[in-house]
Amino acid sequence: MHGGNEATLLSMAIPLLHHGMIFVGVPYTEEKLTTTSSGGTPYGASHVTWNKKPDALSPDEKTLAEALGRRVAEIAIKLGS
Repeated sequence: MHGGNEATLLSMAIPLLHHGMIFVGVPYTEEKLTTTSSGGTPYGASHVTWNKKPDALSPDEKTLAEALGRRVAEIAIKLGS
């Protein structure tokens, strides 16, 4: 399920890292990362749809996106200190 999403996120990161980006992922301490049956990867928030019609985000996808947002904010605050 995540092969294409993860490959896309990783390939997008390469040029950004070249320009000094700090890569922040979702750690495996986030329980939903190991139990999701939809989107969400250790490399970032994602959404998996099995249709050509737009699907709503699953509760797991929302939880993982929020966890990533908190993590990015925490790291930004630490870097700003």
